[in-house]
Amino acid sequence: MKPERLQILIIGNEILSGRRNDVHFVNTLAACNARGLRLHAVHYLGDDGDALIRHYRRALDANEAVLSFGGIGATPDDRTRQAVAAACDVPLAYHPEGDALLRAKYGEDEYTAARRELIHFPQGASLIPNPVNNIPGFSLRHIHCVPGFPQMAEPMMQWVLDHDYRYLSRERCYLALDVFAPESRLSPIMQILEERHPQVAVSSLPKLHFESELGFDGSRADCEAAIATARRLLDEADMQWQGHE
Repeated sequence: MKPERLQILIIGNEILSGRRNDVHFVNTLAACNARGLRLHAVHYLGDDGDALIRHYRRALDANEAVLSFGGIGATPDDRTRQAVAAACDVPLAYHPEGDALLRAKYGEDEYTAARRELIHFPQGASLIPNPVNNIPGFSLRHIHCVPGFPQMAEPMMQWVLDHDYRYLSRERCYLALDVFAPESRLSPIMQILEERHPQVAVSSLPKLHFESELGFDGSRADCEAAIATARRLLDEADMQWQGHE
């Protein structure tokens, strides 16, 4: 069964310690928005093999696709490939197509055992092309692993979205009203809106001075119907509102 939910996993002690700033989330969000795709979760983990295994297993159990960034190098602190293999109950194996790519890249004299570890992937994995240096990432059971370098990761992630998840593309629209009332008064109206328009994600973003941005996320037709209902309910409750810019 194909996944209906898409999540990001960003891996690395350097991210959690602040030695590097994450840009994978921003890049992936922009790519998803451009394709009409919705992200359902973003997770950050350090270079902890057991934690990675648990995370991948939960994603597999939930039938969620994972865009996984980082940890696929050949040094001992790179544990992604081992964690994916363990989560999928398969051994690691040298990928024959990846092996051919690296032999062509480095030549027999410079294709060392250490470099061969770069294509030591979970058995049964397929390759994700890397247009920057031709060292591939890999996919297995809707877990897609790309490097931590954003310049490489971004085009590889975009390739995965185009290659595997076009079926998740939906028309997306966001409409909102600015409501001049505390959320305590807005909450009952939001409950009614969720009941009458279950196909729309209704949200409240608090602002200063008791102002809330009442948002509607879904198809344009569904959002327009929901916001029309919201205007009537707000007027009936004598709550001041204006269109959101």
